[in-house]
Formats: sequence, structure tokens, C-alpha cells
Amino acid sequence: MHPHPPATARHWDGSPLAPRRHRPLRVSATSPSRLLRTGQHSRCRTCGNRIEWYQRDNHRPIALHPAEFATTEVPAPCRWHLSCGIAHRHGDHSAWCRIPHAVLCPHRTITTRLTPRLHDARRQLAVRTRTLIDTGLFTPPAPAPAPTPPDTATVCHITRPVVQFLCTRYLANHPLPAIRCVAQTRTRHRCTRPVLDPAAPAGTWALLPASTSTLRGPHPRQLALPDGLMAIYDLNHLPYTEQLRWRTQRCPAHAAAPSAADLTLAAWQVFDPLLHHPHIHTHLPDPGPGGSCAAGERRTAPSRPLRPAPPTG
Repeated sequence: MHPHPPATARHWDGSPLAPRRHRPLRVSATSPSRLLRTGQHSRCRTCGNRIEWYQRDNHRPIALHPAEFATTEVPAPCRWHLSCGIAHRHGDHSAWCRIPHAVLCPHRTITTRLTPRLHDARRQLAVRTRTLIDTGLFTPPAPAPAPTPPDTATVCHITRPVVQFLCTRYLANHPLPAIRCVAQTRTRHRCTRPVLDPAAPAGTWALLPASTSTLRGPHPRQLALPDGLMAIYDLNHLPYTEQLRWRTQRCPAHAAAPSAADLTLAAWQVFDPLLHHPHIHTHLPDPGPGGSCAAGERRTAPSRPLRPAPPTG
């Protein structure tokens, strides 16, 4: 007896095959994270190995190693766990944990005492990096050039502006006109519209104190923060909904559609005068065609820094 193979469009019993329907990925309305996990895979810029981006409970991103490790093989400060798409510090509720990629990156200096298992994983990543370089699939970044002192005689072009909204200052990764919406379109691609919209209320370029602590006076045990004025794109005078739209990095169309998911993290970094001092500009950007001011932006006169009032009596 020779069995006959079934037709390609039918099961073994002759029943027709039902077409497989791909359901679009959606984010639940009660989810604390608006990110789709399919868009958070990336590669380290220094070693070329795979990483996964997650959002922490303080809304700051963190790059985790794709694989899990036993909790006993990872130092306590390096243990992380995931809950509803958010990365949290690991507790004692699981025998497995995730680890930041910075701990295993072969191009970073080891600052934590690693276990033999983590040393082997770091060695494997170093071998993989060498393989990617030899096959031409990865090119290490060139060393950054030495910073040049700013020229006050030239017009200021701000490539990474400091934006102030929700009473907090953030450092952007791109010029204001190049900050794109992070929402997913109906074609499952990232939205190409910018966050800065000419029809939306515009912010104001102003010269404000570089450090808010200068308003209260220096602390005896605090490092000396930069003093003086810096160019800031201020949005604090806008309505709360408009400031929240900038915080979530969405265009006006997707800000009105909360059901749309995000394909990438919002590229905002909390501004630190000590860490981000190379991005402090003491002049307003050029409002002309060659500057970094876009249509709809306003510029104000320099404001004088506030000084603490002298003691009375």
C-alpha cells in the first residue's frame, strides 16, 4: 500500500488549509509601556553586538543583553528584571535576571567584579566583534575629535538643543526640525512627521541660567556648576497637553490617537550641566535660513540671571 501525499492546499485528511492571518501588534490601553518589542532590537555602536532597549521606571532607556543569566552568577547591582515591558531592579522573586550590555561590552572598561560565567560571555562577545570586523559587517567608530573652543564671533548653530517643558530641561539628540515622531503608522512604519509643527503653538528661544541651583546659591559640598546664561527652547508657557506631546515625542496627529503604539524610545535625556557642558551655548541660534531656528519659533531678549537676595538686618 502506497499512501498518496496530500495536496499542498489541504491537510492530510483532505480538509482545506485556512489562510494564516497576521494580526497587527497593538498595545493595551492599561500597559505602562507604549513600545512595541519588535522595534527595540539594535546593535551596540562600539562592539556591534545585539542589544535590546527597554524603558526604566524613571522613563530613562537602558540597553540589556538579549540572554538571561542565573541570578547567582550576576552581581546584585547588575540584576534587572522585566515587568509589563518596563525594566526594574531585580528582587528575590526569580532565579533568572537580565544584565545591562555595558557590563559585558568588550570595548568598555570593567568596573564591576565579574563571575567566571560573565567573563566567558564577555569573551564570546569580543570574539563575535572581531568576526564582524573581519567580515566587514561592522566598522568600529572613529575616536571623537578634541573639542574646539566656541567662537563667539560666529553665529551659533545648535545641533543638540536643550528643550524645557514640564518644568524640566531635556537634551535632544537632533536639531528641533529633525526630531521625528516615534509613533507607528498604519503601514507599520515609523511616522515621518516632525514634532515641531508650524500649526501648533511655538516655543521661545531664551537665554536662561545654565543651572537652576544658582538661584538658591551654591552648596558647600556641591561641585561648581556652570554659571551664566545658555540658550534654551522654552515650552513651559504652552498648555499642558502640548508639553506632554513634546515629552512623548509625537506629532499632533498621533498625539490625538493614543491607541497608536511607539516604535522607538523618545530621544530625550535629562539635562545635566556637568555631563552635558559641551552642549551649552551662550548665544541664541541664527533665525535666518542657515541657522537652526525653524519656522514658528520665537526668540526673546536675554534675561538676566536671578541672584539670591542679600540678607537683611
